[in-house]
Amino acid sequence: MVGNGKYGSLKNAYESVLHEKKSLETIIESIEDGFIETDLRGNISRFNKAFCDISGYSPKEAAGLSYQTYMDKEEAANVYRTFNQVYKTGIPNKAFDHEVIRKDGARRIVEISITPIKNSDGDVTGFRCIMRDVTMRKQAEEELDRQQNRLSAIFRSVKDAIITVDRNLNIIEANTSAGNICGLQPEKLPSMFPSPPHDQCSLGCRDILEETLNKKTAIQDYQIKCNRQSVPHQQVSLSCAPLEDHHGNFLGAVLVIRDITRLSDLERELKERHQFHQIIGKSHKMQEIYRLIEDISDYEATVLITGESGTGKELVARAIHDNGVRRFKPFVSVNCSALAEPLLESELFGHVKGAFTGAIRDHIGRFQMADGGTLLLDEIGDISPLIQLKLLRVLQEKSFERVGESTPVHVNVRVIACTHQNLREKVRRGEFREDLFYRLKVLEINIPPLRKRIEDLPLLIENFMARFERKFQISVGRPTDGVMAALINYHWPGNIRELEHCIERAVILSRGGSISINHIPEEIIGKSKSKGRPSRLTKKSERQQILNALADTDWNKAKTARLVGISRKTLYQKIKKHDIPLENPKRM
Repeated sequence: MVGNGKYGSLKNAYESVLHEKKSLETIIESIEDGFIETDLRGNISRFNKAFCDISGYSPKEAAGLSYQTYMDKEEAANVYRTFNQVYKTGIPNKAFDHEVIRKDGARRIVEISITPIKNSDGDVTGFRCIMRDVTMRKQAEEELDRQQNRLSAIFRSVKDAIITVDRNLNIIEANTSAGNICGLQPEKLPSMFPSPPHDQCSLGCRDILEETLNKKTAIQDYQIKCNRQSVPHQQVSLSCAPLEDHHGNFLGAVLVIRDITRLSDLERELKERHQFHQIIGKSHKMQEIYRLIEDISDYEATVLITGESGTGKELVARAIHDNGVRRFKPFVSVNCSALAEPLLESELFGHVKGAFTGAIRDHIGRFQMADGGTLLLDEIGDISPLIQLKLLRVLQEKSFERVGESTPVHVNVRVIACTHQNLREKVRRGEFREDLFYRLKVLEINIPPLRKRIEDLPLLIENFMARFERKFQISVGRPTDGVMAALINYHWPGNIRELEHCIERAVILSRGGSISINHIPEEIIGKSKSKGRPSRLTKKSERQQILNALADTDWNKAKTARLVGISRKTLYQKIKKHDIPLENPKRM
């Protein structure tokens, strides 16, 4: 009984050991990494299928295989030193890389971890190794290193300044050109992108970075003047884009700065600009205005823009703002002629709750809304004496009080004023404060009426046509010669605004065809400057000119007569003389 009991226990223990050994063998065979055990000489005593796959040797060939068989002498010597170190210290070695030669001659890189096998006395009797084929990973790492070296070489050699920042404006990296263009030395980079005046520059590049970081959108070819003390005339083109990792996670922004000082100077000397921001025109007067806007944009002085209604004064104000250091700050506009005095005061300076009947909550005025940016006071000539006085105080002290409140509010606002009135004459009549007038006209820009820059008319027509084609999703043919003659000869009392409405009407009425005289308002043809002038017809081509005019007006005799500068009676006489049909031949 006792013997049977002991025998049964030993049997169970033996079966348990066999079961554990079988489980261990199953685990060893199932792992994807190669597994080997060796004696102290490096001959393999145990291995799994993954080792055979890595080495290319069959299970029969792998048994007793020496490590020297599947690697060259130099690599074998290196491996021996590593194994010997494990033998002497008894400390495992992890992630050791070396090259093996498969049976078919192919070379592979394996990452091997070595653990000593010890007997019950603690003596090392062999080694247990786990190996992983890392050939593709190593090749990828080498390729990545090559790519990074190439990119680094490009990064260093590019003449444009390249600066990368994280989401908090901390500078990650800058190339050598950043020192040449911006004065930022790569080896002495600040932790954060400069916020105090750096070399007295405008820091327009910081505004670009903040805009990109806030909106996560790219900004391309934005031109600014640096205003650096050491390079006072430097002009650069800025491009900024979000910085993302390969998963699309937002990391920061990359800023590219190109010095275009020489290019801008050459363009200014050699080429007329046909457009500046949203302003269209190539006439000499407009070129002067473009240069003036560039010269005054970065200064904080007030600007007075004068000109007839419809000449584009607000576009000039916007161009001053967009071209200056406040470009990414608010641009706020208020039409002074549209509001009565109490409403205008509240609109400009704001009010507190209960300041007057109907003031049910606090109201932020336009000055506060424009803090840090630009405030456009349109039709400044219509403000009352009280508003003139309050405005003068704001311009002088940079502070004001909200309606119903005595606490001063301090603001940093650049004021631009527009008017179509003669403020000097209003000052003479006592209708406008002289001190406010001179405070406003520190810098003055006078916009010429369209009739005095008629050479800009074709450009303006082309621009408006393109705009309304996009708006109405139609395509129209260019205006006929007769239409262009009528538009050029008109005196345009409503200036560019009138021209805009005229072209919008013509695009709609043309229904995708060419713009003809029939699509132009009657008053423009009737009030053309050519009215009353001698006939523009020449005897040599009189018949063809009349035919062209008839085609332009769809055979409308009254419009044709006005177009060629003769009376309707004379037109009929010439039609008869030249045997011209009275009706459009295409309809007969």
